[in-house]
Amino acid sequence: MRAVVRNGVGVFSPQGFLDGNNSTAFLSIDDIEATAKLNVDMILVSLKKVIFFNRNGLDAFVKMFLKVRAGNQATVGFCDYDAKKFEAIVKFYKDDLNFSLFKSQDVASLFAANFKNQNKNVLLYSEDKSQRAAMAIELHDNGHNPIIAQSEEEFEEKSEADNAYDVVISHTHIGQMGQTVAARVTGNAIIYTVSSFLDAEIGSTFNIAYHNNSLNVGFRLFIFDAFKVVSMNVHALNFFSKLASAGAEYNATICFVGLTFDKTPIAFKETLEDSGIMFFQQMDDILQNKELLDELGASSAASVQNIRPLNKVMVTELPHFIDAAVATIEMMTNSKATKDAVQINEIKIDNKEDKIASSIGFYGDMDGMVILIFPTGIAKKACELLIGEETDDIELILDTLAELVNIVGGKLKTLLLDQKIHVDITLPRTYPDVDSLLEITEFKKGVQVDLVFDNDKFLFFLTR
Repeated sequence: MRAVVRNGVGVFSPQGFLDGNNSTAFLSIDDIEATAKLNVDMILVSLKKVIFFNRNGLDAFVKMFLKVRAGNQATVGFCDYDAKKFEAIVKFYKDDLNFSLFKSQDVASLFAANFKNQNKNVLLYSEDKSQRAAMAIELHDNGHNPIIAQSEEEFEEKSEADNAYDVVISHTHIGQMGQTVAARVTGNAIIYTVSSFLDAEIGSTFNIAYHNNSLNVGFRLFIFDAFKVVSMNVHALNFFSKLASAGAEYNATICFVGLTFDKTPIAFKETLEDSGIMFFQQMDDILQNKELLDELGASSAASVQNIRPLNKVMVTELPHFIDAAVATIEMMTNSKATKDAVQINEIKIDNKEDKIASSIGFYGDMDGMVILIFPTGIAKKACELLIGEETDDIELILDTLAELVNIVGGKLKTLLLDQKIHVDITLPRTYPDVDSLLEITEFKKGVQVDLVFDNDKFLFFLTR
């Protein structure tokens, strides 16, 4: 099958049924590799003429996508589908959606490097905040003017305006962008969702590596949304007791919200409370109590026994870490960064005033965390595109900064994957002041790079 190439996008168009038995008959890896040599930024499979597909049918294409992606870094994925097909693909791949989805070829071309500087006014919306931010950054970088709808209602209202936008984007997904673990962050609390009957299986389904790296990044409050939990047995009881005990050395707190004891022995609650776990009836009992939220989620000193030196692989890959952070911030602030100093030691901040920070962890083939310290002015400027206006609301800036740093983490993940290094990333942790950050970096040595943006210092720190 030959691809149609337009605006740097190569598109294959199979038709009929994709059920796993005939997918490779439509397309081969040789077809895709031949197209990749034609100076294309994207290689997509159009679903416009596909009557039916299932997971097996798409898997054959996805495997070819990833092989080519590893070879030449082209964007790969599917295009030309309706809302139902989009929802089906998202459901099929859930937390493993590492390819892109574009509602149409016209939408895809906006993200292609060969179609830059067209200055299109683009209205965009996604239920996923990180995806909204990722798309806005990519569009802005390509010379377009993205307008982010913050809700579905706002999107529908704006999209009905006649001739207001050149392109309207929905049901689109940028692959390899940020966190995919089934957790969310609110006010620097990580919220996990659990359901059904909790037994020994929780030990294998709970991502303990992700949790431990979140502790390392500086998260101290973990909330289990347990409204849909029916009951738990002694195996789950032991798991959560051990989880609480392990977090105690970080001064971390675990809370359960919505857990009832109609079918669970009340003695279990007493045992969990003895291990330090707290119980609340409603999520707002924590999230709307700012004083309590700040107290439980406050930073605390890192565990000295977990202090580890950098290894050779991390130092070798340092340029990729810096590129992921600096390229994004340069683009968002329309300013160029210059390197001021590099040192290997504990983090050193000469002037703590008017600075905010964020950290994000990574784990897998290698593990550690990246810390970014921003002058507030740079942070506000970098977040302005995603917020849609200027603001002095520090909580909004910190929330938006987390989305920006999540994208930096996604870029880092992709750059390392190109080097055959597989990592996952945590959610970002933000800090309203430098002192709260320094509590979790105490005794940690790493590589510090001082960068200058428009005469303001921006600090990058890589550590374990």
